Amino acid sequence: MISIGGVIGTGLFLGTATALMEGGPVGLLLGYTFMGTMCYCVMITVGEMIALLPIPGGHIRHAERFVDPAFSFAMGWNCWYCWTFTIPAELSAAATLLDYWNPGVNNAVWITMCLIVAVGINLFGVGTYGEMEFIFASVKVITITGLLILGIVLDLGGGPSHDRIGFRYWRNPGPFVQFDGIAGAKGRFLGFVRVLIQAAFSFIGTEVVTMAAAEMKNPRYTMPRAIRTVYIRILLFYIGGVFIIGLLVPSDDPLLSLDSSNASSSPFVIAINRAGIRYLPSVLNATILTSAWSASSSDLYLSSRGLYGLAATGNAPKFFLRTSRSGHPYVAVIFCSLFSLLSYMVVNTSSGIVFTWFADMTATTGLLAWFCIGVTYVRFHQGLLAQGYDRKRLPYASRLQPYASWWVIASSLATLLFSGWQVFLKANWSNATFVTTYLPVTLFPVLYLSAKFLMQVPLVKPSEMDFKSGTGDMDTEGSKEPSPKNWREAIWMNLT
Repeated sequence: MISIGGVIGTGLFLGTATALMEGGPVGLLLGYTFMGTMCYCVMITVGEMIALLPIPGGHIRHAERFVDPAFSFAMGWNCWYCWTFTIPAELSAAATLLDYWNPGVNNAVWITMCLIVAVGINLFGVGTYGEMEFIFASVKVITITGLLILGIVLDLGGGPSHDRIGFRYWRNPGPFVQFDGIAGAKGRFLGFVRVLIQAAFSFIGTEVVTMAAAEMKNPRYTMPRAIRTVYIRILLFYIGGVFIIGLLVPSDDPLLSLDSSNASSSPFVIAINRAGIRYLPSVLNATILTSAWSASSSDLYLSSRGLYGLAATGNAPKFFLRTSRSGHPYVAVIFCSLFSLLSYMVVNTSSGIVFTWFADMTATTGLLAWFCIGVTYVRFHQGLLAQGYDRKRLPYASRLQPYASWWVIASSLATLLFSGWQVFLKANWSNATFVTTYLPVTLFPVLYLSAKFLMQVPLVKPSEMDFKSGTGDMDTEGSKEPSPKNWREAIWMNLT
């Protein structure tokens, strides 16, 4: 349930407001479809490596084996940066959602309340974290499933007004938005490109389930099963969700603007309000709020464990290795929690604007992580060929490889290049947008080249890559798929 619900967050529930406003319903759908193909290729790419080598640290440690330690160093800090700065993004989203009920209350109150929840869950240890994440994930899965059904009913005229909407908003105001008033195909294309960075924020983090592969029971069975069904989650939750949003909310609705001082609801809430359904918007906003709590606590968990892992490999100060008697890395948790205080920027600025800043930052670093995964797999594939391995004997192997990894590399680079392009339009310069989108892009090569210079390590030769340690026997009984005991278990195994 956690792996299924983990792909749903405020990027889908709240961030799609900006994407719809800037790209239109068809631009929104195409942008999410494009990013969905990238996400799927990332999952099958990292899945093939993690099923063979389910080692602690996941794809970050794979980079050390198949590229070089300097690349792993830069990738590890980039991932930590991504997870850490997602926390204030989610807390800002929570403040935006809470504004729906009490717009006059200082946002610092909402940030403090949500921060206590997120930090408290992590300070109580992994047991509490797992239980709370299961509850949050269950709520999110039920919510998005219910929204998809409700959206179809409302579109077909099943709401209180019995207004059959159909594809009305695809015709007026139109399928695309002319971004910044630029006429013609150029304006529509630029609007579509702007959707991509927001869509990236929604999808980023899907691959982190592989970080826990070393702690899973029978990872060579559970990981391939999760990878094979990820396309269903992408199609159902994301592509289905944005399709419904584009049908129910016009792209020129003023409530979609997160840059305004009164932005207070997600596109789903706007759609239900437009349909005239009473009370349900408040209930829905409350359930969406749990996704912000879930994501912030999850990202704090990931960032603290990522920092602990960096310290364990000598890439961060050793005092981050301090743990409680139960093994809880409380020093790393406290340190990463300090960055959550950046969310108090909402006191002087609209919570929607702050959410957009941090969303852009984390989307950029997430795309860099995807790029690194693609590069690591290309090297992994070269090593398999150089050492005469038969990919058919791997615990999991996709027929789309190595082309899928090259698609990840090319598409992530293209998206990064255009991530903040709007600042270069005439009279449209924004220091905040430029820094939040392009700072991580420049920081990564600096980290890599600095580590390369200090470590003085060459690229790992394909003939010398280590495919043995940590793999055990690929043909062991533990890697085989267990047989279902009855028809109910068979259906559940096929679904999950």
